[in-house]
Amino acid sequence: MDLETQIQLLINNAPSDGVTPHLVAAIAPVLVAIAQKLRHSQYHILQDGEGSWVLTTLSKRSNPGIEKRVVYAFPTIQDVSLISPAGLDPHLTPKIVPATHILFQLVALEPVDSIVFLETPGKTTHSYEVKRPQFQKLIQKQLRQQPKSTNVPPDIA
Repeated sequence: MDLETQIQLLINNAPSDGVTPHLVAAIAPVLVAIAQKLRHSQYHILQDGEGSWVLTTLSKRSNPGIEKRVVYAFPTIQDVSLISPAGLDPHLTPKIVPATHILFQLVALEPVDSIVFLETPGKTTHSYEVKRPQFQKLIQKQLRQQPKSTNVPPDIA
């Protein structure tokens, strides 16, 4: 599915609250710009039994006190088993999600520090990380450039 279609799906499926469809349209250039850097148009995201995305907490070996919480985005269903214990836990299932939808979710995923997109099937060494703080800055910059009449609160990101 191409990126334009993904954005249109986000807009069409957004709540009719008078804000969210305008928000998606306003930040679409940021979503598309980042998604264009990725090798795949959709990824597999591991979910628990309630449909929540599975977070992985990472820490540095040299400084175990520093942690970050990431969501892995896998290029193929087979790649889920490279990192995840999904094969051991029948309550965890991978769901295929368009790249722009993953990025849009990062706006609201408070406990997530990054989305790590694994780019090469069969390898965990080739990845593209989207860090939430930098992503939010791009969103805020984009929103500041919007006309005042877009119905999008300036502090949404």
